[in-house]
Amino acid sequence: MMGSLHIQHDGHNAEVEKIREEEYPMLKDSIYLDHAGTTPYPKSLMDRFAHEMTTNLFGNPHSASASSQLSTQRIQDIRLRALQFFNADPADFDLVFVANATAGIKLVVDTMRCLPTGFDYAYHQASHTSLVGVREEARSSVCLDNRQMEDWLVGDCPLKEEEEEQRPILFAYPAQSNMDGRRYPISWSSQVRHSEETETIRNRKTYTLLDAAALVSSSPLDLSNAQTAPDFVVFSFYKIFGFPDLGALIVRKDSQDIFASRRYFGGGTVDMVVCLKEQWHAPKDGFLHERLEDGTLPVHNIIALDVAMDVHRELFGSMEKVAAHTGFLVRRLYRGLEGLRHANGEEVCTIYSPDPELEQTGPTVAFNIHNSQGTWISLAEVEKLAMLKGIHIRTGGVCNPGGIASALGLEPWEMKQNFSSGFRCGTDNDIMGGKPTGIIRASLGAMSTIKDVAGFVHFMEEFYREDTLPVSLPVLPSPDLDSDTKLQLQPPLQNTPELVVKSITVYPIKSCAGFSVPPDTDWEVRPEGLAWDREWCLVHRGSGQALSQKRYPKMALLRPNLDFTRGELQVTYAGAGEILSSSGPPSSISVPLSKNPKMIVPKKSGTDTEQRSTTPTEESQGPKPRRILLSNESPILAITTTSVDALNASVAALNPEAQRAISEAVFRANLIFTPSHSSSSYDPSSSPSSSPSSPSSPLISGDGLNPKLKPYEEDTWSSVHIGTNKHGFQMLGSCRRCHMVCIDQKMGEKISGGEPFVTLSKTRRFEGKVFFGVHMGLAEEENAGSGKVVKVRVGDVVLPQV
Repeated sequence: MMGSLHIQHDGHNAEVEKIREEEYPMLKDSIYLDHAGTTPYPKSLMDRFAHEMTTNLFGNPHSASASSQLSTQRIQDIRLRALQFFNADPADFDLVFVANATAGIKLVVDTMRCLPTGFDYAYHQASHTSLVGVREEARSSVCLDNRQMEDWLVGDCPLKEEEEEQRPILFAYPAQSNMDGRRYPISWSSQVRHSEETETIRNRKTYTLLDAAALVSSSPLDLSNAQTAPDFVVFSFYKIFGFPDLGALIVRKDSQDIFASRRYFGGGTVDMVVCLKEQWHAPKDGFLHERLEDGTLPVHNIIALDVAMDVHRELFGSMEKVAAHTGFLVRRLYRGLEGLRHANGEEVCTIYSPDPELEQTGPTVAFNIHNSQGTWISLAEVEKLAMLKGIHIRTGGVCNPGGIASALGLEPWEMKQNFSSGFRCGTDNDIMGGKPTGIIRASLGAMSTIKDVAGFVHFMEEFYREDTLPVSLPVLPSPDLDSDTKLQLQPPLQNTPELVVKSITVYPIKSCAGFSVPPDTDWEVRPEGLAWDREWCLVHRGSGQALSQKRYPKMALLRPNLDFTRGELQVTYAGAGEILSSSGPPSSISVPLSKNPKMIVPKKSGTDTEQRSTTPTEESQGPKPRRILLSNESPILAITTTSVDALNASVAALNPEAQRAISEAVFRANLIFTPSHSSSSYDPSSSPSSSPSSPSSPLISGDGLNPKLKPYEEDTWSSVHIGTNKHGFQMLGSCRRCHMVCIDQKMGEKISGGEPFVTLSKTRRFEGKVFFGVHMGLAEEENAGSGKVVKVRVGDVVLPQV
């Protein structure tokens, strides 16, 4: 029997593979595992929708023209068809079109808060953030776990009566968790409604709100029994079909009277409105949706929904068939991740989703990764690498605060402490206090295949399964925590390699091209970094956010020139082969260097640069922040040519398909150090801090190689002295890298194959993070406010202190 099931699923998988090739060209060379966010739309859906729009004239349904009547007729038919998609009898249910599931929730809440007594609210801990937010409108609220739910179902209501108020209760929960795919009984709705007959909450009516958005994306929802169905069901059609961007609220007609308390009315929802001398209106008294759909409906989106339902059935059949296919795939995915083991036998993944072989669950697996010693791997690092490999997943809190806190064991005080320490949704601070702050989520959909599952498991094995024990970076002060501690520099050791400054580069505009300091020029070093480094940034006028090459690689083609004779910063666009029209933006601009920077107020992305006196109490509390401008972590970033050569050797050994050597420019360093005497090749097996997975093949000889200087030796330095005056610089820690190193700084394009980040992820990952280069800044005695000017130039001798 089991063998025949596998044959059946494999056969359907082959059908889906063929459908993918024809209908989903956007998925070519991609592993898309974020169907819980949204599922892709098929080509034929867009083609047919375009045909509908170009062969029919749809008017505003509030008018009486022929085009308006066509719109009205189609909307009525599609509304009925949408109800039938969920086996909902229009005699028992009404469907209200909304923007998305959240808009449906808000429509219910806006109504209930208008009740004379208000309402009390109970919600399950697995609820989406949009359900959690309802509590702010309730008179009282409570978050329930499974045990408390069981108590309620036997009559122990978590919301007790208060004096004589008979406030209704709204209970909300997800049919399926958007975090881990766990499913919750639809029967809770009827059981909770019946619990109002118990002694503890007699005379208090209970309404149920079901968030079905995650469930309906890959499984059927049966509302054929109106007596047991939830009072309100919300979901988004784009989760099912990919397009259109439309949602719905399905209301059980036995509960629709509650909407009579709603105060606001919009265009199209009333039969009469009096404004002059009196204020009176008559709501429409036909179908409920006529009173709730304020303004003109999104006609074209609703027409698209009709096409979407047609195409989806033609491609995938019933939702039961989709559920069987995704269920088969999630079992393979779960087993694949569960089976990953490090060489020492430790698990690679901690999985939070229920075992699909033991429980009914959705096609979602939530997990985290740790190395062979149990150290958590950064979510941001996983997502960066996945992005380079064409893998689409979701990481972070996934808008499910209760589910995340429960799975990760995060207490409220820990979450508040993380917030006070700088954690925000969308930041890279994903491991705090030794615990991850979010999860990795892989979710499957109707057009997912065995190949997707196998590809993702292979990715996990290639980059996160360890055959040997991990190597730790030398312990150095962190630029975030200990970057301004007083350090009494010692003279350099006699046996340390002598280096020179190969190049000095400043980046006047953050994330744009650099300005190379001429070899015969002394360049000032300030407490916040090199003079004129990251003084400006480009800001998106719509969002107010500083732009970055991570999203806009072409920024590398904006080439700055500091012209001190003219007293201006000249910026030229160096787009090769691109013709700028005379009516378009200019190819070059100039900015006065003397312009008051306070006239432009960019959003800071670095540490506050304000100087103030430090009290003895503050001194005893630890180091104060180091001043930087718009740089990300520290005043100065340095690399060595020896490490770049070693990395190129690793790239050649691990990725023979790499087309060219990695340029030093991709690391966007301010200072590049090279040995003062170039000579023989270096054997990378002697590297003190390269990962055990580094290749041991000989390194190709070339400029910047020195037997005395080992690759990545800069990780061990505590300080350096530079120049004839031996100016002291403190090393602040290794530089954490992201996929921005994969951008060709000459062409403004991403380097194919994801190099060098892919190789760095295999050879330079320490405690879940990827490092290359070192942060540094002026030492305390150089930064004592004595008026001494520190300058460096190309060719200066560099003496490291280990």
